Amino acid sequence: MKRLYQITEYGSFISGRALDGFIALPERTFAGLENFILSNRKADADALDLMGISVKKGVGKVITAKNYVGVITMKDGTNIEILPKLYSTQDCDAAQAKRVLLEMLKALGKEPFKSLQTARVDIGRMSVFEIFVRMFISEVFAIVKHGLKCDYRLMEENSAVFKGKLVFSEHIRRNGVHRERSYVAFDEFDPDRPENRLIKSALLDLYRQTASAKNKMDLRTLLNAFEAVSLSDNYDRDFSRIKPDRNMADYRTALLWCRVFLAGKSFTAFSGSEVAQALLFPMETLFEHYIASMVKQKLPAQKFYVSIQDKSHHLFNHPSKQFLLKPDIVVTRREDGAVLICDTKWKLLSKMKANYGISQADMYQMYAYQKRYRAKSVVLLYPLCAGFSNGSIPDFESDDGVSVKVRLINLLDVQNSIHCMLREEIP
Repeated sequence: MKRLYQITEYGSFISGRALDGFIALPERTFAGLENFILSNRKADADALDLMGISVKKGVGKVITAKNYVGVITMKDGTNIEILPKLYSTQDCDAAQAKRVLLEMLKALGKEPFKSLQTARVDIGRMSVFEIFVRMFISEVFAIVKHGLKCDYRLMEENSAVFKGKLVFSEHIRRNGVHRERSYVAFDEFDPDRPENRLIKSALLDLYRQTASAKNKMDLRTLLNAFEAVSLSDNYDRDFSRIKPDRNMADYRTALLWCRVFLAGKSFTAFSGSEVAQALLFPMETLFEHYIASMVKQKLPAQKFYVSIQDKSHHLFNHPSKQFLLKPDIVVTRREDGAVLICDTKWKLLSKMKANYGISQADMYQMYAYQKRYRAKSVVLLYPLCAGFSNGSIPDFESDDGVSVKVRLINLLDVQNSIHCMLREEIP
């Protein structure tokens, strides 16, 4: 039976027996996940942030989720789901965490995630992977409804019915004593083109992986609609042959999902011998894009100019412009030029840590932003953490007029959190 194992960031897996504070994986699944982490560490130093492997006395090996969220699907169909670690004044369940993750993915502005439509999806009962499969299925059903796109292919055959044009030399060779036949060449409207081959290959691959009865039934229905299409025997070659013309517009999102499922082209792709799919996303990037998109939504364009990852200032101008400053969000009020700078940090603060866990480098950065941009206000934005309310961290002020504020964003009430922060900083 295909299983789903679910943890949040900083949650941990162990092998075999269950213990309090850990999620137990079957030994084979744990070993496959461990090999996946180790193989990606060798291939990419950035993958060190993916998951940590440690040994604890009386527990054994422990795999701990770090700064990536998403889904890992093993080749035996097991799904491992890593959700964002969220805090709120109310209890946060897995369905809420998944909903926040999907909203963050939409805010990335990257296809196919920005077109996620989850209104009709039972987020509480479906894994993230199955939700992605559901989105792909919806796109392919739309293609089938309008009819598969076909190409003209040149065909030749020795036919009893004359069509196209006669291939004279071959006709003489084959039909000296069969005057009732004609060897002809003709164009045939054929759905066996690269785009359809890729979609069919993705449908079949997902049919083998899905644990959802509904998804499996719909995938089977769609495979029947692609019966006249062959499977792709070379994904890279078929992707390179895609024709991006206006007639293929309704294929666009489905083919982007194909790149995710067949070629591992998600926001961040990983691979492993026991892993069929690994769709993982760095939370720092998701948080940054999500908050930026919320700020842009809240501020009317006729009154404010919002720049994301602004590049208008360097730390030094002489002897040349050097050390580019790149704040996450720069808000400029058009009326008087007043500037608000916000930088997002995906980090859990703590009252038990020095300076609440705010890094010295981050404060140096905010100090530089205020000086170079002559900003009216500079704000560090962190996710809401246990033991804090929004105003429980004092403002940091220097004798030369720099003030850095720290505000905590409740991702389960993000609209209100952003609204309150902007109302305070932009009266």
